[in-house]
Amino acid sequence: MRIGELSRRTGVHERLLRYYEEQDLLRPRRRSSGYREYDEADVVTVRRIRGLLAAGLNTSAIATVLPCLHDEEEHLVPTCPDLLADLAQERDRITRAIADLQTSRAALDRVIAAAPADVTARALDAHPELSAVLP
Repeated sequence: MRIGELSRRTGVHERLLRYYEEQDLLRPRRRSSGYREYDEADVVTVRRIRGLLAAGLNTSAIATVLPCLHDEEEHLVPTCPDLLADLAQERDRITRAIADLQTSRAALDRVIAAAPADVTARALDAHPELSAVLP
């Protein structure tokens, strides 16, 4: 199948599919005309890539872990022992990032809570959608 068909079947824009190829995540064959030729395995690979991106991995990490995964029903299953350590490291990185964001949010909450009542009232008048955030 050509890149347009792969894009339709996976919901991933053609430009992004080319980027995956640049990152060595996809390796389509080339026709004599120079067009990329994809097969069914590439549909599966793109879905794996999308799942790993959604899990917080970047494309360089995905390039490392992709060869050590296979699909089992709805889940990606690691097949290489070293992969578990790599995934645990990525999970720890994400956990640290979440903690950092929670700290930042708490700091913003303190600043918001310190607003005088008249400022809060004017903000709510101008932006009623803030009622879920402002005290």
